Amino acid sequence: VQLQASGGGLVQAGGSLRLSCTTSRRTFGDAVLGWFRQGPGKEREFVAAIRWSSNSPYYADSVKGRFTISRDSDKNTVYLQMNSLKSEDTAVYYCAENSRTSSVTIIGDYDNWGQGTLVTVSS
Repeated sequence: VQLQASGGGLVQAGGSLRLSCTTSRRTFGDAVLGWFRQGPGKEREFVAAIRWSSNSPYYADSVKGRFTISRDSDKNTVYLQMNSLKSEDTAVYYCAENSRTSSVTIIGDYDNWGQGTLVTVSS
C-alpha cells in the first residue's frame, strides 16, 4: 500500500490549508487513516484520524475545533482541513494507515506511511 500526501505550503497565522492523502488501498475493512506531524526539534505526534468503515473522526486536543478530517471513498483520499492555523502548527505532516489494530493514536500501530508534506505557518 502506498500513501501520497500533498497540500503543504506556507501560510500566515490565522489562515487555512487543506492536506490530501491518497491511498492505493482498495479494500479498507476497519482500517484507520491518520495524520501525524513532527515540528522542529519535536517528537512526531498524533493530529487526527478517521476510521474508514464508520467514518468516525478522532482529534488531538491541540487541533480540536480547528482541523477537520474527512474522506472521499470514491477517490480513496483522506483530507485534513486546517483552519485558524498557528505558528505552533508548523511541522512536517505525515499521513499513515493502520490496517492491523483498532488503535487511533499509537504511532507504532500504523504500518504504512506516506512521505511528509511541510506546513509552515508564519506569525
